[in-house]
Amino acid sequence: MNIYIDFDDCLCETARALSGLAKELFGKEVPYENIQFFNLQKSFDLDEAQYEELMIKAHLPEVLMAYEETKGASETVNKWLDEGHNVSIITGRPSSAYEPSRKWLDEHGLERVKLFCLNKYGRDSFIKNSEFTLELEDYYKMKFDVAIEDSPLAFKFFDHLPDLKVMVYDRPWNHNAELPGDNFKRCMDWEYISKQVEQIEV
Repeated sequence: MNIYIDFDDCLCETARALSGLAKELFGKEVPYENIQFFNLQKSFDLDEAQYEELMIKAHLPEVLMAYEETKGASETVNKWLDEGHNVSIITGRPSSAYEPSRKWLDEHGLERVKLFCLNKYGRDSFIKNSEFTLELEDYYKMKFDVAIEDSPLAFKFFDHLPDLKVMVYDRPWNHNAELPGDNFKRCMDWEYISKQVEQIEV
């Protein structure tokens, strides 16, 4: 199978780290469990300048490298690779974050996975025409059987794949999101995701 995995808050605990950063930088105390919106500017009640400062700090190499792995992520991904599945990490992180993101994967035993930066959210710091970036038209030519994603804003990127099985990693900001169809399944952890993928016939 071809498997799509989002990076932040699927493979690693980005929002937990950013909750700490918002408190450290601006005194905004919003625990992870209270992050209601994928839009962190809204969740942390930040102005434009504060949000930009948060995002710059969040994408510094040393900060990216410190994000904790989501329990069971690398073990599950490596099992899929051992079984012969193709795994692609498709992240909305800016292209400038590619190198530390690649290093994070390598240091967590995920040297074999492919990593692509897809301009999911229209960010300015996107490097075009590199070997690790995807334009939307290139992404839409790719075929996936399974996707693991936490962001309701990213669900639209699966519209072209009606048979895709989407594992929605349960996070506070997607609790109120309406899942678009029966092929979307809410998953509490990687163990559950693994069991669901085992049952898929392609």
